[in-house]
Amino acid sequence: MQKTVVATDKAPKAIGAYNQAILVEEGKLLFISGQLGLDPTRMELVSGGVGSEAKQALDNLGQILKEAGGDYSSIVKATIFLANINDFVTVNEIYASYFESDPPARAAFAVSALPKGAKVEIEAIAAL
Repeated sequence: MQKTVVATDKAPKAIGAYNQAILVEEGKLLFISGQLGLDPTRMELVSGGVGSEAKQALDNLGQILKEAGGDYSSIVKATIFLANINDFVTVNEIYASYFESDPPARAAFAVSALPKGAKVEIEAIAAL
């Protein structure tokens, strides 16, 4: 199995021991690490609350997908982590705007905390 690291400076750099994404060549599967609502130039959370963070996290996912040759339609599975489950409706509305038809399989759940005090984190698997 050949694994290739996918990285772009148009999405935030890893803040831990992980890569932005790993492409598995044989099956053309792209595993995208969880993305926070970090501004990639400042490496700080965007202001404006959970909606702004969700939009930025999805934009960051899009930049990583683009670097690997995909787009949002390539995503087959996404997972949304919420610091507060009461933010589900807001995040879901923003998330839905990125998938005009045939959205991917998805799970969303609350966690006790996220890195950097983030309100939302989104990870994805894409088939390229």
